[in-house]
Amino acid sequence: MEYTVQKLARLAGVTGRTLRYYDEIGILKPARVSASGYRIYGQAEVDKLQQILFYRELELDLESIQTIINAPSFNEVKALKEHRDKLLTKQKRLEGLIESVDRTLAAKEGSINMSDKEKFEAFKQNRIDENEAKYGKEVRGKYGNETMDKSNAKLKGMSKNQYEQGEKLGEEVLKVLNEAFKTGDPAGELAQRAADLHRQWLGFYWDSYSKEAHAGLAQMYVDDERFTAFYDKEQPGTAEFLRDAIYIYTGMQKQ
Repeated sequence: MEYTVQKLARLAGVTGRTLRYYDEIGILKPARVSASGYRIYGQAEVDKLQQILFYRELELDLESIQTIINAPSFNEVKALKEHRDKLLTKQKRLEGLIESVDRTLAAKEGSINMSDKEKFEAFKQNRIDENEAKYGKEVRGKYGNETMDKSNAKLKGMSKNQYEQGEKLGEEVLKVLNEAFKTGDPAGELAQRAADLHRQWLGFYWDSYSKEAHAGLAQMYVDDERFTAFYDKEQPGTAEFLRDAIYIYTGMQKQ
């Protein structure tokens, strides 16, 4: 079946302006344009729009989505299974937050006592669940179950202050990395500072550190399009730049 912009917009619950914008940026082109100038969409475009909207629900930006769905390795069935897993994780995360809000309300009303540590349990568990859903399979395959389990346990055992420090440091890594990328020099002072900050950030979550593991993780940022999409969100090529900076920082050779 074929659809015009307006018909597909009504079917998908989006605006015609959205579809025209998707065409303009190249993320969703029509199958053809009619003799009268109407954009015409077929089944392949319908399925692709569904994928785009799934990723939007998962809060990915359009540039990252375009990178993922246009990758040569993109597999629609695999992507749908991953969408389902991520949505279930999101559901579990929301349920945990709702429970935390309920307990906080009960504490404010005086019916229960709630420690400072408990106030952050839901946030830490959400981080663990999200990381497992996104990267668990790859990380466990590369570093083993014990390494991943120890990392999760370390996160769960963090104090309020440690958790906030880790979050703040993660933001600083991205800020310095984006500035360093503009220099174009992975061996430069800014890039090496970003690599060092990245090592410090890993210290909040890794049970132990090694240069080999650090370099291996940096390579995974390039090999896995989901990591690449995260780091390339602001400036395409940032994941490779970070990888190169970390290889220089650790003195390791590229794999």
